[in-house]
Amino acid sequence: MKIRHSLLSVAVLAAFAGTADAQYTIDVIGGSEVTFEGLVQTDSYWYNDDFRVLSSDAVDGTDSDFGMRRAELILKGKGPGMWNWVIGYDARSDKFLDNNISYKFNGQTSVTVGQYKQPNSLEELSSTKNNDFISKAMTTNMQGMSRRFGVKVDTDYGNWGGTVTYFGNEITNNESPSLGTGQGYGLRGYFAPIKTDTSILHLGLSYIDMEARDSFDNGTARLRVRPNADASAQRLIDTGTFNDADRLKTTGFEAAYVAGPLKIQAEYMTTKVSRDLNPSFTGDSWYVYGVYNLTGEGSGYRGGVFSTPLPNDPGKGMWQLGLRYDTADLNDGNVDFTNPLAPVVTGVMGGEESNWTVGVNWYWRSNFKFSANYVMVDSSKYSSTIKDFQDDNPDIFEFRAQLFW
Repeated sequence: MKIRHSLLSVAVLAAFAGTADAQYTIDVIGGSEVTFEGLVQTDSYWYNDDFRVLSSDAVDGTDSDFGMRRAELILKGKGPGMWNWVIGYDARSDKFLDNNISYKFNGQTSVTVGQYKQPNSLEELSSTKNNDFISKAMTTNMQGMSRRFGVKVDTDYGNWGGTVTYFGNEITNNESPSLGTGQGYGLRGYFAPIKTDTSILHLGLSYIDMEARDSFDNGTARLRVRPNADASAQRLIDTGTFNDADRLKTTGFEAAYVAGPLKIQAEYMTTKVSRDLNPSFTGDSWYVYGVYNLTGEGSGYRGGVFSTPLPNDPGKGMWQLGLRYDTADLNDGNVDFTNPLAPVVTGVMGGEESNWTVGVNWYWRSNFKFSANYVMVDSSKYSSTIKDFQDDNPDIFEFRAQLFW
């Protein structure tokens, strides 16, 4: 499997290394202008483990992970008329991406049917190739919905708009997303009271309500997240599986501000899992980060989502510096240490984690990006083995090379 992915990346790099376009136009077919886009990412992780071994292959004795992260191949069609369509597939993960058809009624409102990203995370809705950090924040990875099959209505009036969606599972066979496979609905609204060429103030609110189901339609739910390292096999905080889960509801708040080359972004999410045989569980998380474009570029904004521009000077590229703090709390209970030899746990003690990430990005020309991140993890989770809280505070260095067109 790894050999196949390596050969694919070499072939794609060889085919597109000389291109200067962000996408490749194929032809106009049946009144639809067809373009071809792609994204190839290779990641490297070096772990300074504390308590648990973070490497995805612990038995090999190394403290690192290397491999392809994504190999996305996407066909898009614009037209005929107000119709648009997209077919996307990730050869690395062997799963479908956006696969949908949409119709735009006017300049503001459109309807989409198929698979698409659900509207409950500002960071998740942003293009993957322009992630400001190698790993998205714990909030996004743990409580963001990503893609589901469904139908949605979008409205965008420039400085305000919203989305209403009804969804089911992903279309990839046997796919079991982190938040489950149940049907549900979602809402998102945004407002930009400041929106000029150089300054943007964004405010947003989202809500997701869905059945708590696994791929076998059992009433289960589970919240857990990796320590800002996508290749790691470990989740330092984890609620465990709720086998009596009924519904899962997530509320999100968004805020972001752009002033020239500076962008500050923050999100807060709280998730409630209603249960049939036990009290409901509530967990929350939030992040805030800043990114500064040293070479002076600003940020784009459309449909309540930010975009990253091409470098002002393609030869020198665009340089970015970033700093992020994110934190997650999966404790919804307490521990009574009256008898230290037999502590009494009430509720769910999934753990707490707070991370600092320092990052640098270099966008070179129109098709290449190189990123380096340093992550400092601070986590604590109650352990029934030691009858106390177990701290686990590793450090992680990450590097990503990316080609996109």
